[in-house]
Amino acid sequence: MESYLRLFPLNLVAFPGEELNLHIFEDRYKQLIEECLTQQIPFGIPSYVHAKLEFGSEVKITQLVGKYEDGRLDISTEATRVFKVKSFENPVKGKLYAGGEVEFQDNIYDIDFSSQLEMIELLKEFYVTLNLEDEIRITDDVTSFPIAHKIGLSLEEEYELLKLSLESERQTFIIGHLKKAIPLLHEIERTKQLIQMNGHFKHFDKLDF
Repeated sequence: MESYLRLFPLNLVAFPGEELNLHIFEDRYKQLIEECLTQQIPFGIPSYVHAKLEFGSEVKITQLVGKYEDGRLDISTEATRVFKVKSFENPVKGKLYAGGEVEFQDNIYDIDFSSQLEMIELLKEFYVTLNLEDEIRITDDVTSFPIAHKIGLSLEEEYELLKLSLESERQTFIIGHLKKAIPLLHEIERTKQLIQMNGHFKHFDKLDF
């Protein structure tokens, strides 16, 4: 399904369901947000990654938190749907901000339950290794988007995840990332211990051969 959106490009990835607080200070975006507030309509955040705008997320404003005398705004938003940019007009005729036609992408929750179990176990190991198991709770119904910012993905990796329409594909992506990240975390922890032992007497286990 195609639609026209006011566009607010940012160097970040906003996943569906994610809450995002924004401080609006540029004139073009103050105009954009004021119109969205007045008309109660969403806008789009296309992710500026790889020096281009291809995919992004539709965003709805959930609260106007603050408005300053110079027109600056603080807003709370929630990302809703992923889109692909079909056209980009900068600026929109008669406006300060950009806009364009977008095509909304399917978001299919075809959860693979064996992959789900594997992902959960890897997530638990990941946070135990980071000593964060008491701060981040992993439930049996966890899905990819809510944890995507919490597993050490680069911006480019987050962008690749955003582009995947199937939850089963996102599960596979996250599992692959965790399988690479966890051994590296263990190695970092071992290195920390070696550094802390520097100058101390070391005890080595007896070799049996």
